[in-house]
Amino acid sequence: MKNFRDEEFRAIQVKEVAKGKFDQLLVRRQVRDLPDNPLLLAVSHSSLNYKDAMSAFGNRSITKEYPHTPGIDAVGRVVDDRSGTFSVGAELLVTGYDLGMNTSGGLAEMIAIPPGWALSLPQGLNAWESMALGTAGLTAALCVEKLLESGAVPEDGEVLVTGATGGVGSIAVALLSKLGFRVAAVTGKLEAADFLTGLGAWKVLDRDTLAPFASKAMAKPLWAWAIDTVGGDTLFNVIKSLDYGGGVAACGMASGAQFHANVFPFILRGISLLGVDSVELPIEKKAAAWHRLSSEWHIGDQLHRIAEDISLEQSSEFLARLHRGHGIGRYVVDMSL
Repeated sequence: MKNFRDEEFRAIQVKEVAKGKFDQLLVRRQVRDLPDNPLLLAVSHSSLNYKDAMSAFGNRSITKEYPHTPGIDAVGRVVDDRSGTFSVGAELLVTGYDLGMNTSGGLAEMIAIPPGWALSLPQGLNAWESMALGTAGLTAALCVEKLLESGAVPEDGEVLVTGATGGVGSIAVALLSKLGFRVAAVTGKLEAADFLTGLGAWKVLDRDTLAPFASKAMAKPLWAWAIDTVGGDTLFNVIKSLDYGGGVAACGMASGAQFHANVFPFILRGISLLGVDSVELPIEKKAAAWHRLSSEWHIGDQLHRIAEDISLEQSSEFLARLHRGHGIGRYVVDMSL
């Protein structure tokens, strides 16, 4: 069997160059430097997520040890699989688990992972589309599923989406619109209003719209359902303003991991707080969500509005943009550029 351990590949490597200061460098590595996992993939595309930006700037709740290669998403072809699970040349999709956290991630031309983290690229999606979606698209789909499982239908009224210009938010807007829901998109980037209406948003609201609710135990019911991608007190401001029997699918914490709450919306309006995780979700459930994204929930045309292609070398620049909160939509890392 061919020995791949001496082969070289390009990767982004994050190094701590001074206490608390981290640089993101394009380096050449050898396959032997990767974890000793059975499945070796040649990555064709990856993508950038906020979690990658946190890892790239030294957040040790994400990544404990440096140097490190971030990238929680990857798609590519099997070079070798010692487990015998996949055939050489098979095109596989990987999102979440420990990829890009403490396991060398997808911002590289090669990854070595346990076979249980990967699934075959679904029919109906090409490699580029799978990374234009990536963890963000999977998370958005899981949020929409939570609302549907809770009984949400378009006739209920508007669905609020916070952080709507981000990766999860923008895909959630497109998915909900495709399913016939009227979407109220909340953003701190009103200059991107045309971007959101182009994805199908019914209306675009400044994030300050929610600020007056902070001093109230409950607010006037304004929305039937919601997807919150930012967390913090924004999440509970959303909860306060949902109509009777509504719910919010919560999946993010860019604005904080804690919020001030009371029980009134839950016991007086029957509001549901629906937690969403896409990282440790069993692979079978991931596969089911990806099947939907590749078939009845396919938003291929909209993905070209949402996603921008960048090279591996540009990753550090765009990771910094995400870390500063300046990202819009999705960034697909094309290893051929």
